[in-house]
Amino acid sequence: MNLQKWFEKGMTSKEYLEYMNVHKENTQLILEQFTVPPEDMDVLNALGNKNLRVLAITEDWCGDAMLNIPILLKIAENSNMDVRMILRDENLELMDQYLTNGTSRAIPIFIFIDENGEEKTVWGPRAPMVKKIVDDERAKIPPRDHELFPEKQKEMIQRLTSQYIENKDIWQEVYESLKTSLVQDVLM
Repeated sequence: MNLQKWFEKGMTSKEYLEYMNVHKENTQLILEQFTVPPEDMDVLNALGNKNLRVLAITEDWCGDAMLNIPILLKIAENSNMDVRMILRDENLELMDQYLTNGTSRAIPIFIFIDENGEEKTVWGPRAPMVKKIVDDERAKIPPRDHELFPEKQKEMIQRLTSQYIENKDIWQEVYESLKTSLVQDVLM
């Protein structure tokens, strides 16, 4: 199936936000509190002139999606991009075309397409600084086969979720990473 067909199949952002139940409140919180820096409006207007649309491969249980989706939606709102959500677990055919490091079904993945459904750039699943935070946290937990792994992994996820919700510097890093990717791959 081509990207245009996937886009047509996807949920609107409104439908996705209504569908959510796991990270709905946290996603809404970031969506309400994050604002695009006013000095970037020229860049976002230029992106708006490119008639981009976005396919977001996501799941509402994903903490990275909880963080990244609202920031994407703010960029989309300010650059007139239509966003459609595709649930990863129900659409592995698409997901498997966008594996992280060729092996991982990490999400979210944002596929920016033009009016013809042609891929312009892909972003995800994390901004570089967020990847470092996650990698540092993972280094603190025991191996998967260790008896304490489930407990320590759960604690790690709780710490990451708290940081994602509370640390607005992380929000800004995600925004800058997305903006940089769009400027480099679409505007230049």
